[in-house]
Amino acid sequence: MSTGIGVLRTIIQEGIRIQRGTQGHIEYVDSGNALPDCLARQNHVVFGRRGCGKTLLLHETAQKVRVDIRVVYINCEDYKQHSFPNVLIEILDKLFAEFEKNLTGWFGRKWRSKELIQKIRHDLQDLKRKPDERQVSVRESTGSDTSSGGELKLEVQGINVGIKENEAQKEAVEKIYKQHDIKIKDLNLVLPRLKESIEEFFSISSDVKAVFLELDDFYHLPRSIQPHVADYIHRLCKDVPLFFKIATLRHSSVLFADRGDQPIGVQERHDYQPINVDFTFEDFARTARQVRQILSAYGTRDTCRETRSTLYSSGTVLTD
Repeated sequence: MSTGIGVLRTIIQEGIRIQRGTQGHIEYVDSGNALPDCLARQNHVVFGRRGCGKTLLLHETAQKVRVDIRVVYINCEDYKQHSFPNVLIEILDKLFAEFEKNLTGWFGRKWRSKELIQKIRHDLQDLKRKPDERQVSVRESTGSDTSSGGELKLEVQGINVGIKENEAQKEAVEKIYKQHDIKIKDLNLVLPRLKESIEEFFSISSDVKAVFLELDDFYHLPRSIQPHVADYIHRLCKDVPLFFKIATLRHSSVLFADRGDQPIGVQERHDYQPINVDFTFEDFARTARQVRQILSAYGTRDTCRETRSTLYSSGTVLTD
């Protein structure tokens, strides 16, 4: 194998799986207009098998966005073992942590903005510390005593206490009510205030007109909570200059669920536009064209050109 081909193989190997912060800039090779679509101020879900370039597309979007757009990147794999709705609280806290970190550059050094963000993050942390779900059993009993001078037996948690029963007949109806105190209710109450704060951030900013919230590897979240997370993120983004970009596997994702008369989640074409980067043999021509373009792009990378130039100048003949 020639040195040039060896360099090319190394570059390809390093580009097979993209991890943030571990590689230099790798250009996204786009044969289906996925990048221009993802750069639009619109909600998107990027579908594709592992290794098809979903993460690379998100990173390239962050590099190519307009100067008045900022990007917040969150890898959902970091939260795949977290309970619900804590996972949603942590995603929200990450978003506002990025707002706080970039407050000066994005929204200007305004004390009011800093105060708002700190209050929101404090409330989110308080909510996170609460139990996810508290179940309380309430027992109600009614009885009738038909004996004269009879005695009442009181049973508490299976233990007889106090009074013996004498010639008494007791009829009791016991009902158990389950009262759920779920954090998602509190989180829903917080939503209007979160949106008001986001609107205020943008109203005082002269440089930032929109923020893209990139949620990568969304399929790592349990399927049962995916519609709830997507639903909340969609409601958060609605009517404010905040747009979500979700990257996931189609067959491992449940983004919408119709439970009773209450739809939960986001619907394709209605709440988001799909971007398909899944290259398979079902569309052989499209897949072949993409692979050729990727190989050509790798071959023209600076490292390959420098290696080829060095070998030619030294008289080494390159053979494939």
